[in-house]
Amino acid sequence: MTETSTTTGPEAPALPAAGPGRGRPRLARLRDLALIPPIVALLVYGYVTNPDVFLTKSYFVDSVLKNLAPLALVVLAEALVLIVGKFDLSLESVVGIAPAIAVFMVVGKTSALGAPWPAWTVLPVALVFGALVGVFNGLLIVRFKLSAFIVTLAMLITLRGLQLTIVGGATMSNLAKQIPLLDNLANLRFAGVPVAIWIVAILFTAGILVLGYTRVGRSLYAVGGNPAAARAAGIRVDRVIWMTFVAAGLLAALAGLMLSAQLGSVAASQGEGMIFQVFAAAVIGGISLEGGKGSLFGALCGVLLLGLIQAVLTLAQVPGEQIQAVYGLVILVALVLARLTTGKAQD
Repeated sequence: MTETSTTTGPEAPALPAAGPGRGRPRLARLRDLALIPPIVALLVYGYVTNPDVFLTKSYFVDSVLKNLAPLALVVLAEALVLIVGKFDLSLESVVGIAPAIAVFMVVGKTSALGAPWPAWTVLPVALVFGALVGVFNGLLIVRFKLSAFIVTLAMLITLRGLQLTIVGGATMSNLAKQIPLLDNLANLRFAGVPVAIWIVAILFTAGILVLGYTRVGRSLYAVGGNPAAARAAGIRVDRVIWMTFVAAGLLAALAGLMLSAQLGSVAASQGEGMIFQVFAAAVIGGISLEGGKGSLFGALCGVLLLGLIQAVLTLAQVPGEQIQAVYGLVILVALVLARLTTGKAQD
């Protein structure tokens, strides 16, 4: 007797491999650790050249790592968006406008919406505004099928103009005395470590666990790797993309509050130009611009590498504009290495 097979319909495409460490070759896994050697080299170089300053707690922890905390949160936000195969250029504007609106409702001389509001409302107002930006970006990108690059670029410009309108030519300063939350974000410590560093560590750890070991994380990688296959596998692609933009807006708003706490003020230029550092950290950390690849651990290493480069060059009294040039070179080197290791052309 011979066996016959029948076809009842087209076979659903296989779900793309999800998360770091699932179905990826060993070389790709090692890429997550590729930045460890240069990070160690910079630590050694910084200590050798400035032994009395570089690795001291007052400088390395309270200055370098603490100052990197807002950037790290925005990199986390952008990494999530890149993993699902989209872009969000508006995050740097959210860093500025979210705390500006929240602080203005508390300390600004206005009667709008019943202001002034209690000081504790700064956090929820900033987070809600960041989430609303993500909702609106998702609406235009998911429902109206517009380009994420163009939509978020337009949003960046719009929010920047709104921030200039709210703040004007004067910086809102002395906020730590008026808003206890910002004072806590700037000065509160646990186990001798600034609370800002703890927040970054907790959120990155949570993100790594979610992306690597949960269905939500597998969905993000699947959507970024192959949206059609993900949709055929039962994943609600539009919802995943939309919620990722909302999460990114929340993280950027929190980063803005953290930055305002460190500065003790909200300036009209807050967040301006940050997106370049964000993409630099994400790219050198192994986050693919094509979606579906990369890890949050690599992105965090990218943030640390940029911070160490800046710290070393600053102690060497290198001008700020030259440090920006170094960032550009670092991105180019990272792209070349990615091309050589993956063997895939980049569009």
